[in-house]
This record gives sequence, structure tokens and C-alpha cells, in this order.
Amino acid sequence: MSAITNDWLPALEAEFHKDYYKDLYKFVKHEYDTTTVYPPSKDIFNALHLTPLSKVKVVILGQDPYHNVNQAHGLSFSVLPSQKNIPPSLQNIYKELQEDLGCRIPNNGYLKKWADQGVLMLNTVLTVRAHEANSHKGHGWEAFTDAILQAVNQKDEPVVYLLWGGPAQKKSAMLNNPKHLILKAPHPSPLSAYKGFFGCGHFSKTNQFLEQNGLTPIDWQIDDI
Repeated sequence: MSAITNDWLPALEAEFHKDYYKDLYKFVKHEYDTTTVYPPSKDIFNALHLTPLSKVKVVILGQDPYHNVNQAHGLSFSVLPSQKNIPPSLQNIYKELQEDLGCRIPNNGYLKKWADQGVLMLNTVLTVRAHEANSHKGHGWEAFTDAILQAVNQKDEPVVYLLWGGPAQKKSAMLNNPKHLILKAPHPSPLSAYKGFFGCGHFSKTNQFLEQNGLTPIDWQIDDI
């Protein structure tokens, strides 16, 4: 696990000394040493590296990383630029962006542009065994990512949370900052996107809230590669 060096470190340092994290570290290290795990270990904390706590304006909460080769790189819903097959959930996110804001559907699923603008693209579990969805669930990542959400919850500046699907929406119980906005919708997966993700307007609502609070809106348009 590559070290966290930006302003997330003081917010999370206490976690590294807790028993659950020591157990998690041992488990994850053993997994990387003995089997194929995604994302590459240097990318586990990419969401934190690319979006410092002080810059967070939006949180998009996913579940666990993509588990196929050359996809996951530490940002929820995003895949590496070399991956030409855009995952179905991200395809549906792009469809909603097109309907909501008129964004063109790009030829790739690399969402670093969002992270660079203050969109924290966090999964609740940060690693996964190859081809085994949810295989690292229940080993301690959930406590660590809850600590990340609690740090964001304490920010004085406005933040928008996009909580898609039941597991993400359960996190709203800990998000009680009156300066923040919580938006909920079904997950963009093909199984549920037609139950209310399409038409939710979350991207325009996010930008409207940011602008009302004097913040620069997010440029959601992902560029072609």
C-alpha cells in the first residue's frame, strides 16, 4: 500500500494504529503476495492521492474495485485509459450525463478528470481478488472508508454525496453535516438503472448546489483519448 502523504494523513493516521487496520494490512499483503489482486498495490489509495481532503466537493461512493485485468486503478467506476470496453454501470452514468447535461459519450472510462476537480471517487472496499467480486469484503476496509467519510462529513465547506444503490445509501446515517447535500438514486447497474437512476439529474443538481454556495461547478465532460 503506497503511503498517504497529503492532508488525508492527519485525518486518518489514528486508523493505522488500530487493531482492525493491522489485521487488514496483513490480510491485504498476503493476498498481493499469493494471488492476483486489483488494483495494483500502488493504486490502492489513488482516490485520496488525486483528491486531497481540502479539495473534496463531491463524493461518489462505489462498492469494490473492478475485478478483471487492466480495469481498476483506485477510483470508483473508473477504468484505465487503455481499457476500451466501458463497464455497463459507467455506460449508464454516461447516458445520464448526456440526458442531464448534454455531455458527449466519450470513447473511454478514465475518470481522473473528475478526481482532479474535487470528486472523491471512493469504493467502500479498496481491493479485490481477480475475478472474484466482493472477495475482500468484511476484512476491515469498510471501517477505514467509513473513517474517510467521517473526515469529509466534518468539512465546513459544502460537499455533495452521490449515493447510488442500497449499500451506498446506508452510509447516509453517518453524514449529518447540515452544510452538505445528500443525493440518492438506484445504482447505475443495468439491473437497476431504469428504476430511477436514469432521470435522477444528480449531475446538474450537484453543479447547481456548488454554484449556489460559491464553488466552481464540475466539468463532467470526459474527453476522448
